[in-house]
Amino acid sequence: ASIKSISLSHFSLSLFHRRKLYKFLGHRKISPEMYPSSDFSFSPSSLFSAYASLTGFLMLFRSMLHDFVPEKLRSYFSHLFERFFTPRSKTITVVIDENFGLNRNQVFDAAEMYLRNRIGPDTERLRVGKIPKQKHFTISIEKGEEISDTFEGSEVKWSYVQSENEKGDKVKRYYELTFEKKLRDKVMDSYLSHVVAESEEIKRNLRVVKLYSRDVYASDDDDGMAGGNWGCINLEHPSTFDTLAMDPNAKKKIVDDLERFLKRRDFYKRVGKAWKRGYLLYGPPGTGKSSLIAAMANYLKFDVFDLELSSIYDNGELKRVLLSTTNRSILVIEDIDCNAEVRDREADDANQEDERRSGKVTLSGILNFIDGLWSSFGDERIIVFTTNHKDRLDPALLRPGRMDVHINMSYCTGLGFRTLVSNYLGLDGLNHPLCEEIEALIDSTEVTPAELAEELMQDDDTDVVLRGVVSFVEKRKVERSKTSKEVSNCKATDDDEKQNGSLDCVKKKKKKKSGKQKGKGKGKAKAYLY
Repeated sequence: ASIKSISLSHFSLSLFHRRKLYKFLGHRKISPEMYPSSDFSFSPSSLFSAYASLTGFLMLFRSMLHDFVPEKLRSYFSHLFERFFTPRSKTITVVIDENFGLNRNQVFDAAEMYLRNRIGPDTERLRVGKIPKQKHFTISIEKGEEISDTFEGSEVKWSYVQSENEKGDKVKRYYELTFEKKLRDKVMDSYLSHVVAESEEIKRNLRVVKLYSRDVYASDDDDGMAGGNWGCINLEHPSTFDTLAMDPNAKKKIVDDLERFLKRRDFYKRVGKAWKRGYLLYGPPGTGKSSLIAAMANYLKFDVFDLELSSIYDNGELKRVLLSTTNRSILVIEDIDCNAEVRDREADDANQEDERRSGKVTLSGILNFIDGLWSSFGDERIIVFTTNHKDRLDPALLRPGRMDVHINMSYCTGLGFRTLVSNYLGLDGLNHPLCEEIEALIDSTEVTPAELAEELMQDDDTDVVLRGVVSFVEKRKVERSKTSKEVSNCKATDDDEKQNGSLDCVKKKKKKKSGKQKGKGKGKAKAYLY
């Protein structure tokens, strides 16, 4: 088409050049009559002749260009032509390397985690992996694959690139993020921050909660992050706030308090407080204190550190234990009332000095551990104390800043029983006519959730189970009434004994006073007579 648009008179060559082309084109005979100056007819033979002449000229020109023009000058002109004739790109590409200097690139890790949830049906090649302790498969894109993403109405494209050497070993890995140039500020200021935040949320949801103890030996297979002598296992406790047999309002208050704690990083920093929270769970045995701790850990995805104060030698070891725990964790000290150190701080100074010399943990060490300078180490830490007897604890432990939230884990209520029935019997139990009767009985007596849960597992038949619960609660109610009468009788007897004892004490004091007065009188007489 280009040959047709150009007049063939421009290709008329001299006889000398025709002979040169004749030799070059294989001694093809060329005559001057082949290129008339006018009245040219576009026959196939004439078009082919023109094409052959043009091709020969271009090849000759290229040969002369390579022979006489330097390479640098040729590359300069080539780049100049590309600059003027190549249209400018409207997109920009950001390269996110796997490593940033000598350290791991956090943006690369965030992109790798973020893109797992953006894999669509158009992706052709994927990578899948799983380690022994991992519950879910890890899925990522293969090299050369692209993923499109949308952020606030703007579209961006991700591509994974992996370079390899001759042996097939991985040399370099990186992601390429391509977007329009006009979106540069939005991507750099908002989108990348969005990717990092979303990746942290994904990690939190996929994270396996660990249960640490100093009684468990650490092994090479442990993937926990704690230092010191902590060993860990996966926390497989299935307790959640939905399955807890607690009052719904109480559960909501706990969840709201935990949510506020997580969102107040800047708040704690602004007011000058360590980012930690203390909880005291108190109540009789079997009321679900351990289940509540597991529910908190599963809800927050926080690791649990189970600490026994009796295993700590002195205050110095207590500090080392605190330093070896991790952020985003729950430190649990169960049955704190069983430790004599926290019962009474008004002991004499001599006994406390002996405790320090003998290497025993003191109350002052515990207070410094949970509310002193050493408590400011780390972020997002929760300390949970449990006790069956709140009245035995030293008041210094109970104040806000040490035990911020006091949660009374009381006996089961009617609403709590409905949660248990839903967990163990499902809708058949909730719709059963005996449920209302049982709820009224439970509200009028003292029964723990653990006792009711045991009764709900006695049979597979809903009718049999609920009748058994009715008889059990009625029996427990009679036992409680008998116990309360005995206690009231004992109190009345004690009051009478105290009154009688006080009268006897008064009589004895009067006798002693009269005896002393008589003795004094005799002494005086003797002295007088003497």
